Amino acid sequence: MSPRHVAAPSRRTPPAIGGAAIRRRPGGQTVGHPTQAGRLALVHPLIPLTAVIELTFVPIVTVGDWHVRLETIALAAVILAMLLLAVQIARRTPVDPFLPADDPETEDIEANHLRADDLLYIAVASLPGAVAGGRLGYVLTHLDYYGANPSAALDTTQGAFQLSLAVVGGTVTAAMIAALLGAPVRRWMHALILPLLFGLAAGKVAMVLGGDGQGLPFSGSWATAYVGPGPWGSLAPEIPSHPAQLYEALATAGVLVVVIGLLAGGRFWRGTGAAFLVGIGLWAAARAAVAVTWRDPAVMGPLNADQVISIVIAAATALVFVARWSARVVRRRRAQRPARSPGRGPDWPEPENRPRF
Repeated sequence: MSPRHVAAPSRRTPPAIGGAAIRRRPGGQTVGHPTQAGRLALVHPLIPLTAVIELTFVPIVTVGDWHVRLETIALAAVILAMLLLAVQIARRTPVDPFLPADDPETEDIEANHLRADDLLYIAVASLPGAVAGGRLGYVLTHLDYYGANPSAALDTTQGAFQLSLAVVGGTVTAAMIAALLGAPVRRWMHALILPLLFGLAAGKVAMVLGGDGQGLPFSGSWATAYVGPGPWGSLAPEIPSHPAQLYEALATAGVLVVVIGLLAGGRFWRGTGAAFLVGIGLWAAARAAVAVTWRDPAVMGPLNADQVISIVIAAATALVFVARWSARVVRRRRAQRPARSPGRGPDWPEPENRPRF
């Protein structure tokens, strides 16, 4: 494969939601021509690239008159695995952390573990928050376009959804419904952090099957290029690029391992939701680090909009965690103070024992 060159387009274009028309100039240069449906968001002009890992499979499965993308099938399998994992963890998560989940003394009244039927309501309740948060995040990451076309912000037939705020929005609405049901919200947060991190990591791997989430042009030994018939989810998929979706999958898997280690070490045995804060905060920080390989333009110094959002989420979770930890320390110190006897005033020294002034 001969080296190719890519010219970066102007940033004054609509957000990428589809393909780009590719044309060749004399001399063999390949130039992305942005259409109204999308743009080629590449920011390194005129660098020679050679693909090392070329993917040529067909991303669509055809059964009779049905055509389904491999990425869609994989995402459905990931969601199913998340729910099954959540059910298993819920059955092993005691409502009262001071008693085992299968405590025989509570079996006749109510089992001392999270109820699996509450999981269904919580999962459904997370959808509207995820959609609203994801759409808000997408608008924020493309303010140049939606500032000029505000009516398009609510048009979900174009554009996409941003992941970080989708997770935050889904968490908020799920917690609200769980509280209305009388379910222990903090215990559920404790139980769901592992399935959530698993789903975020596996979902990024599934994006590989659709050619989605490609990063900046790259000439390293692990650069990937999609040269099959498609259609692919990234613009100019035949250009060798960072497999940014796999970077984020590996980073999220690393966060998952860290949280598992903390849970196994008994750090969050009370199940107060602290593990959820730590997991989401670490994931947001990892996502911000991986985003340096994305094609998004910088909006605040060297940071792109998605990095700014992820950093804000990581900082917010850290602040909440520190505030809760500080409040717990204060309560513990107050509990350790000796209590005064009822009806007694302050203890004054005897006159003969009082020191002279």
